[in-house]
Amino acid sequence: MTELICIVCPRGCHLHVDEENRFAVTGNSCERGSEYGRTELQNPTRVLTSIVRIEGATGRCCPVKTDKAVPKKDIFRVMEVLRGLTIQAPVKTGDVLYADVCGTGAAWVATKDMEKGT
Repeated sequence: MTELICIVCPRGCHLHVDEENRFAVTGNSCERGSEYGRTELQNPTRVLTSIVRIEGATGRCCPVKTDKAVPKKDIFRVMEVLRGLTIQAPVKTGDVLYADVCGTGAAWVATKDMEKGT
């Protein structure tokens, strides 16, 4: 039996996941916690947030995130994509900046409007 603290919502339920009983989850207050417990042990994933260089804007960096969770085993490869990426202003929230990162099906998207600088 594995014990986890659920990170899906602010409640922070203390989950107990029984790997020997088809990953049965107890201690959750909602179905999302149950799903999190099973997924965390079978195929853990995370939504990533970061920044990327931007040219032609008033700021030098644009905040970004993946539009869906990526497998934890791929986090370093997915983050490495940003190292060589520079985008051009203007950018709108939700704009896809890099699609299908490392074959994960996730995209890096902008999380802030960035207008052209003056």
